[in-house]
Formats: sequence, C-alpha cells, structure tokens
Amino acid sequence: MDLKSLYTDMLLQESNNKSNRRELDDPTFKELGHNPSCGDEITLEIEMDGDIIKDASYVGEGCAISRASASMMIDLIKGKDIHEAKKLTEKFIGMIKKEVDVDDSLIDELGDAVVLENVSNMPARVKCAVLAWHTLSNIIDGNFEGK
Repeated sequence: MDLKSLYTDMLLQESNNKSNRRELDDPTFKELGHNPSCGDEITLEIEMDGDIIKDASYVGEGCAISRASASMMIDLIKGKDIHEAKKLTEKFIGMIKKEVDVDDSLIDELGDAVVLENVSNMPARVKCAVLAWHTLSNIIDGNFEGK
C-alpha cells in the first residue's frame, strides 16, 4: 500500500469514527468551533476529572479532513492532563503551519494525527485540519490559563 492510499484510508476511517462523534451526557466544557471559509462547524465537549481529560467528543458538520482531525485529536487527548493536551495542540498546529519539523519524537507524540501533515500543502484545507485543535485550545485558554 502506498503512502497516498494509506493517508486516504486513515482519513476516511477517522472521519467516520462514530465513537468520537457523539454528545457527552455531562460535559464539563462545551465550545463551538466554526470555520467561516468553508462552513465547517463543530461543538467540542470535554469531561474533566480534575486536570485529566476523562472523555471528549464532538458533534457538528464538516468535511472529511475536519472530522478526521477532530477524531484523531480526541483519541490523543483522552486520559491526558490539560497541560499535556495544550502542548499537543501547539505541536499539531505548529506542524500544520510548517513551524515544527516532523521527526520521530513528534510522530510518537501526535500518533496518527501526523498523517495530516500534508494538509499544510493545501492552504484552503489548513483551517479544516486545525478547527478542533483551535477549539480545544480555546477551552484550555479560557478555563485553565495560569493554573
């Protein structure tokens, strides 16, 4: 299987991942994320246990890239403390903006989300890939800044 085929398969699989696309029963935080350039819109829900992200999900509509990115992010942040989630968010956004080099350490940290690196070569799709990550960052900045 070539790299392009692998990318497409992972993208489609994650964009249809129903386990992360749902409403939480009792979220600690909910934040709307909207991409005005294409109309993608998600609501990210986070359930906290102290500083640990106990569960996360999203609902809304968006393209395959925004849905896949949201799903990959959720898989990555569950069980992490909020400060680690913030660092992962910064690294992912830095990767998409070509400010962070993709090396073995970044691959280990971001896991499957690294497959979205090539989105950085499609300027019209960058906002799709970072929508969920910016939404998570807004939750963290608005509720945990300085803690």
